[in-house]
Amino acid sequence: MVPLADNPSLLAVTRAFVVQLRADMAIEQGHLVGRVEHVVSGQATDLQSLEMLLACIARVRGAEHEHYAAP
Repeated sequence: MVPLADNPSLLAVTRAFVVQLRADMAIEQGHLVGRVEHVVSGQATDLQSLEMLLACIARVRGAEHEHYAAP
């Protein structure tokens, strides 16, 4: 596996997200609460679970793929 520092193309800004987590969440019990924002588009979503975080990232990446695959 190539270290990320050796291959910056793996860390494209189009795939950058900011995740903010609330201080009062109970992550030890699997309770994730916060917000995720796609850096390039500014799309932001409130989070109530890890599943919501992953779904948001998948949705943005899917839209990105459709955008670049369009004729």
